[in-house]
Amino acid sequence: MVFTFADPQPRIKYTHLVTLSLMGTRPQRTSPVLSASEIGQYTYCANAWYLQRCGHVPDSPALEHGTQVHHELGGTLDRVQSHEHRASRMVAAGLLILLLALLIFLLGVIL
Repeated sequence: MVFTFADPQPRIKYTHLVTLSLMGTRPQRTSPVLSASEIGQYTYCANAWYLQRCGHVPDSPALEHGTQVHHELGGTLDRVQSHEHRASRMVAAGLLILLLALLIFLLGVIL
């Protein structure tokens, strides 16, 4: 079996492994050590983890669309954070002006 860690119930079906091995697919990485992210990928989708470990690069229009959407959302998030930062500076400036106006009013009443 391909797994290098104790897994009593492998999630990759044996038929998939046979098919992959018949296609000449072997893991490129020979290290028996798995990273935490690899374990997370394996629990999310064992087939995708195995294919990635073999060096297959996913190629699909849905993946390209998802990457583009994530890029656009990242840009939107950057703009929102920039606007929030600018708004907080404007609020601080407004409070400072209000404080100065109150101080001037109180000094005018006292004098």
